[in-house]
Amino acid sequence: MQLSKTEEDLMNYLWKLEKAFMKDLLDAYPEPKPANTTVATLLKRMTDKGFVGYKLYGKSREYYPLVKKKDYFSRHVNGLIKNFFNDSASQFASFFTKETNLTKEELKDLKTLIDSEIKNK
Repeated sequence: MQLSKTEEDLMNYLWKLEKAFMKDLLDAYPEPKPANTTVATLLKRMTDKGFVGYKLYGKSREYYPLVKKKDYFSRHVNGLIKNFFNDSASQFASFFTKETNLTKEELKDLKTLIDSEIKNK
C-alpha cells in the first residue's frame, strides 16, 4: 500500500518527530497550515492503511509511525525500478546518472558507494 502525496508530507513530519500529538503535527507545517480536520482525516486514513499507530491519553492521541522511513522509500524505489525500468537496476542507474543534473563530485561519491558495496558482497 502506498501513501498519497499529502499523506507522505504528513508522514515525513511524523518520522522527524518520532511521536506527536495533533498539535505537534500542525505546528510542524509551514504557513498556511492545513485545517485540523484535514490532518485528522489524513491520520485516520494512514492509521487504516497501517502506517500510523497511536496511544490514547484521555481523549488525546499520540501518533507514531509503524513503518520506518527507510523501509517505505526502499519499497517505493524498488517498485519504481520494477514498474518503469523492467526490474533492471542497471537501467535505473543509467537513467538516474544521465537524466539528473549530478555534478562530477556527486558522481564520484556514487562510485565510491558502489565500490564499497561491491567489496561487501
